[in-house]
Amino acid sequence: MTSMLATRDVIALAQQLYSLRHDGSQVLTVKLVAVPVALEDAIDVQSQLTKLEGADVNAWKVAKSPGGDPVAAPLHPYVANPPDVEIAWRRGMKIEVEITVELCQDLPVRTDRIYERADIEAAISNAYLGAEMVWSGISEGGTISFPAFLADRLGNMGYVRGPALPLTVLQPGTNTPLKVRLNGGVGFDAAGHHPTKDPLTWLCDYANNRSRPATVLTAGSIITTGSLCGAIDVSGPGDVSIKFGEHAVLNFGLSEAARQGG
Repeated sequence: MTSMLATRDVIALAQQLYSLRHDGSQVLTVKLVAVPVALEDAIDVQSQLTKLEGADVNAWKVAKSPGGDPVAAPLHPYVANPPDVEIAWRRGMKIEVEITVELCQDLPVRTDRIYERADIEAAISNAYLGAEMVWSGISEGGTISFPAFLADRLGNMGYVRGPALPLTVLQPGTNTPLKVRLNGGVGFDAAGHHPTKDPLTWLCDYANNRSRPATVLTAGSIITTGSLCGAIDVSGPGDVSIKFGEHAVLNFGLSEAARQGG
């Protein structure tokens, strides 16, 4: 599909989404200054939004559109190994606990052959426990317009990367005990597992997307792979405590007057 939004509309929508995120406000999809139809337009808006936010860390989330198209969005703010950090809380925010991987080699766009799962595994040097904060300036999220949601960085509102995990957690069908506490209350307590049963599904699909930017999947990139617990509602600011398996623990705070750390 070819681009359909004029440059002025791309810039105007990016500025609107930036303002909504900054103010913690939401609008209905019909109140957007422009609604992208083509994924290419959504990615252009996303790129402009990323510049406005100053999101220059090479950290990404991968996902799939309702039509099956592999997509990605930058993670911002991205905080690694936080000793004491707080991320901005927004009304309606959700938390997704995920496995994050770090690439040790480039995965350039291939036109002659596809990436097999073994190729993706070979490009991963580390796995980590992580938590994504999900919130969109669009009230309906992606239910009305997925391209608009993609433009709004797939609802990413921050990411905290925690301790290293053994690479065995990336094997298909792996179920690991996961407990999430929000201000002391239990938000999730069950086996954590990826929606596709394989944490590398969406990364592999995105690697094989021949229209993706060549600069995304490069050595040193951090890629989060999808929620192990669905999306957990966060009713207010406070403490988040995550335990994955027997030993991996991640603690951080959500605050209305957030203090960002790195």
